[in-house]
Amino acid sequence: MKRDAVLTIRLPAADGRMQEFAVHEPRRFAKPARPFTRVAFAAAHVVADPLSTKEPWLEPAIHWEATLAYRRHLWSWGFAVAEAMDTAQRGMGLDWPASLELIARSLAEAKRTPGARIACGAGTDHLAPGPHPIERIVAAYEEQCEAIERLGGRIILMASRALAASARSPDDYARVYDRILARVREPVIIHWLGEMFDPALAGYWGAADHGAAMEVCLDIIRRNAAKVDGIKISLLDKEKEIVMRRRLPAGVRMYTGDDFNFAELIEGDAEGHSDALLGIFDAIAPAASAALSALAAGDRATYHDILAPTVPLSRHVFCAPTRFYKTGVVFLAWLNGHQDHFVMVGGQQSARHILHFAELFRLADRAGLLADPELACARMRQWLAVHGLA
Repeated sequence: MKRDAVLTIRLPAADGRMQEFAVHEPRRFAKPARPFTRVAFAAAHVVADPLSTKEPWLEPAIHWEATLAYRRHLWSWGFAVAEAMDTAQRGMGLDWPASLELIARSLAEAKRTPGARIACGAGTDHLAPGPHPIERIVAAYEEQCEAIERLGGRIILMASRALAASARSPDDYARVYDRILARVREPVIIHWLGEMFDPALAGYWGAADHGAAMEVCLDIIRRNAAKVDGIKISLLDKEKEIVMRRRLPAGVRMYTGDDFNFAELIEGDAEGHSDALLGIFDAIAPAASAALSALAAGDRATYHDILAPTVPLSRHVFCAPTRFYKTGVVFLAWLNGHQDHFVMVGGQQSARHILHFAELFRLADRAGLLADPELACARMRQWLAVHGLA
């Protein structure tokens, strides 16, 4: 659709020169009138407290009201919230004590919000880095799962750096997951986070080859299908996801974590579709919501019209080193007025270079996702000025 240009901004280009860029009217999206036909979780970011005296590289400082307001924003667009996941900088600035407080606050907020759905990440990240006895890893998973269940939360079983560092064979993974799945109260979502998101998880499931790793994971799911709601895989490889999706036991969902190919995976094919648990939904919530509503109405043309320009944006946000994607997600939230500053837990606002942010701005405009162009341009100019590019 054609959108009118409303103002211009000078942005740095790849050749080092500043170039004029025309900013357009945003696309306007309606809130969903009915539930989607896909289960859609948005993994939510946290808003840092820029006035905290905590040292940002050592201890997380969270602005709780702004963080909870963003969850209300996501719920208002029809999404379930995936809490305390890697999008919230779990393992990259957010430790377990802060994660548990985040989970408790978000669960309480969900109870006050009609229709709000939430699931929460449980892992082993309170263990010291490095290898541990397998029984200690089991106990660490149990500790976090029990803490979330005491609060009434549903569990997303996160991949464990400690297990990746400690397991000597696929049998160790089976031993850990069988034990945890036998003890959880309700079915969980298993999260297979690829090494492109976290290098410490290379070789997860006891195999460097993703095909061999998939066999181990599928065996675990089959044995414990009654305790597995679904699996989210984040490998950025649509063919691997489709292969695994077609082999899941009946009733076990595939939640796409593919921020490169989500549009076609959610749409699906004659043999099925993926549901979604995506970090990019944090950044593109209005567009993704409208697209999912169109898909629910059988309007696939509108679904693709809305999502097509968000895919290049997502691929840019999640480009290598992929683990720094949270910086782009938070930058977009700041540009769109959801927080008053661009400061991140762990100082992660410095994780991307200036040209990356300039291209992110352009792609967000092309997707119609700069909700208030004047505000976005004012903040972008302010940010560029801080970096000597006024």
